[in-house]
Amino acid sequence: MINLFVSLYIKLFFLLTPFFVLSVFLSMTKDMPLKDQHKLAVRVVMAVAVISLILYFAGNAIFATLGITLDGFRVGAGALLFLSAVTLVSGKRTAPQPEDEDDIAIVPLAIPITVGPATIGSLLILGAELGDTTHRLIGSASLLAACITVGMLLFSASAIKRVIGNLGISVLTKITGLVLSALAAQIMFTGIKGFLG
Repeated sequence: MINLFVSLYIKLFFLLTPFFVLSVFLSMTKDMPLKDQHKLAVRVVMAVAVISLILYFAGNAIFATLGITLDGFRVGAGALLFLSAVTLVSGKRTAPQPEDEDDIAIVPLAIPITVGPATIGSLLILGAELGDTTHRLIGSASLLAACITVGMLLFSASAIKRVIGNLGISVLTKITGLVLSALAAQIMFTGIKGFLG
């Protein structure tokens, strides 16, 4: 059980692209007082947690309604996740600009920066794969832990920037992209194997 929790936690942590989120958060809050940064970080992590849990538990219902097989969705979501990983590694991923009336905690920080299309697909697959109730509860606990960790990073954003600087954050973002590319390949291969099997 502990091994499953740790394994899922690591996967989910990287799926939320924490260091790219951190760099965007820093750029959007550079003129913001520290107290307001902290409040924003809390709102972002709450939004991400709610959205992620809804997607995690909605997988089976969505697949059943649309008549999509899990293996078919694995191939599509894996390809999307791979493209997302490439943009992280190449440094070409950019953040959408919020409208003046938008709450940046929701748009764009929660969606689509933290929970983007590739993350949505992966969460749907993960929730559908864990059919056992105990495993689903462990998965949801891992997801909450990953969200809280991202929230802690955002809460400590200014301190992290002082310690490792923009270059360090950029390097960690690229490493995240490499990990995501491996996850994407695994998801696609599982889907293809399911089709051929």
